[in-house]
Amino acid sequence: MRAKSPSFTRLFRKRDLFESTQFRLTLLYSGLLMLFLVLFIAVVYTILYTTIFKDQERELESNVNQEARSIEEYLTYQNHKGRLEFQNQGALVKDVDQFFYYVVNRSGELVLGDEIIPELRTQLLTTISSWNPNRKEILQETFHVNFSKKMPHDKGRRDEFHPTQRTDTIRLMIAGKPISYNGEVIGMLYIGKEISLAYQVLKWLLIILSVLAILFLAVALVISYYMSKKAMVPITRAFSRQREFAADASHELRTPLSVMLSSINALEMTLDLKKEDYSNKLLFNMKNEVKRMTGLVGDLLTLARSDSGTVEHVNERFDFRPIAEEVVDSVQAMAESKQIKLHFESPETLFVNGDPQRLTQLLYILLDNAIKYTLNGGEATLSLAVKGKDLLITMKDTGVGINPEDHERIFERFYRADKARTRQVGGHGLGLPIAKWIVESHKGIIQVSSEIGKGSTFFIRMPIRDN
Repeated sequence: MRAKSPSFTRLFRKRDLFESTQFRLTLLYSGLLMLFLVLFIAVVYTILYTTIFKDQERELESNVNQEARSIEEYLTYQNHKGRLEFQNQGALVKDVDQFFYYVVNRSGELVLGDEIIPELRTQLLTTISSWNPNRKEILQETFHVNFSKKMPHDKGRRDEFHPTQRTDTIRLMIAGKPISYNGEVIGMLYIGKEISLAYQVLKWLLIILSVLAILFLAVALVISYYMSKKAMVPITRAFSRQREFAADASHELRTPLSVMLSSINALEMTLDLKKEDYSNKLLFNMKNEVKRMTGLVGDLLTLARSDSGTVEHVNERFDFRPIAEEVVDSVQAMAESKQIKLHFESPETLFVNGDPQRLTQLLYILLDNAIKYTLNGGEATLSLAVKGKDLLITMKDTGVGINPEDHERIFERFYRADKARTRQVGGHGLGLPIAKWIVESHKGIIQVSSEIGKGSTFFIRMPIRDN
C-alpha cells in the first residue's frame, strides 16, 4: 500500500527569478558604490602620502644643501687648504628636526657628527658607507633599536623631546651632499630626518579609511537593496500579468482542444476512409496538430502553475520500477519506428519517496527527448539506481549531441539549440525546463554531458529516500 503523507507539502521552494535578479542588482549597485569609494580613498591616500613625503624630501634636501654650503664657507674662511678639519662641534649646528648629521672624509672616516640615539651610530655609518647618493637622491631606511636599557640624557641639546623613544622601529629619510674645496670633493655630508611619526599618521589614516569603507559597505548594501527592490516593481507587475494570462489562456484552451480531438476521433470512427484518401490524410494531420497543441498547452499550464507556486506535490512512498517499466513500454513503439534500441536498467524493487505523477512525467520527458534527437538505428538507455539515500536517474542516447555552450541554456524555456531540427521533430522547448522544475521540486539536481555527433547523457540525483 502507498503511504501518503498527512498533507500535501512542497518539498522545495526554488529562489524566485526576481529574487535572484534583485540580488544581482543589489550586488551591482553596491559594487559600483564601493568601487567609487575605493577609488576615492586610493586617490586621497595617494595624494596625502605623496604630499607629506615630498614636503619632507624638499625640506631635507634644502637643509643638506644649506649645511653643505655652510661647511664649505667655514673651510674657506678658516683656510684649511682642502683639509676637512673642524676646531669644535659648533662648526656645524644641528637642526632641531635632524635625527643625525655626519661629515665623512674621502676615506670614509667620520670627521664630525651627532645623533639622537648613539646606539644607532654603527648601523647608520654602515648604511651610508655603502651608499653613493646621486643628485637629489633621497634614501629611506628602517632601523630597529633595543630600548631595554635606559637611554642617556643629553642636557646640552636644545630640544630634549625624543619621539623615537616610544617605539623600537625608527624610519629615517637620509640625504647626502658632497663637500667641495676649490672645485675638489673632499668629503660628504649626510643628514637624516625621522619620518616615523608621518608613517604612523598615514597608517592610522589608512585604518580609519578602511573602517569607514566597511561601514559604508553596510550602508551601500541597504541602499542598493531598496534601489533594486524599487527597480523590480514594474518588472514584477508586468511578469505577473503575463503569467496570469498564460495560465488563464492555457486553462481556457484545454477545453476547445479536447473537443476538437474528440470530434476528430468521432469522424474517424463514423467515416469509412481509406488510408490513401485525401480526407484521411487531412484528419490525420489535424489530429497530430491538435495533440501537439494539447501537449504545448499542458506544458504551459504546468510552468505557469509552478511560477505561481500553486502546484502541490504528493510525497508518498512507492515502487518506482513498475512505473518506469510502464513508461518505457509506452514509448517503445515510437522508438521502434526509428529502429532505436531502447534499454532499461533498474533494481528489481526501487522504493522511493516523492510525487509519482511528476516523476512519471519526468521519465516521459527524458525518453521522448532521447528518441526525438537520436538518429535511426541508434540506442537509448534509461538507468535507475540507488546510492545511499539518493535516487540516480541516467538517460543516455547516441543522438546528435549538444554544443557545450548550450548545456545550461537547454533548460531555459523555449530555447532550442538546433531550431531547424527541433521543428522537424516537433519540439517546442518546454520539456527540459519542466524536467528541471520537477527535479528541483524534489530538491535534486540535473546535469547534462554531451558531445556533438556522439550523443548526450542526462544525470539526475534526487534525495527521495527515507532516513
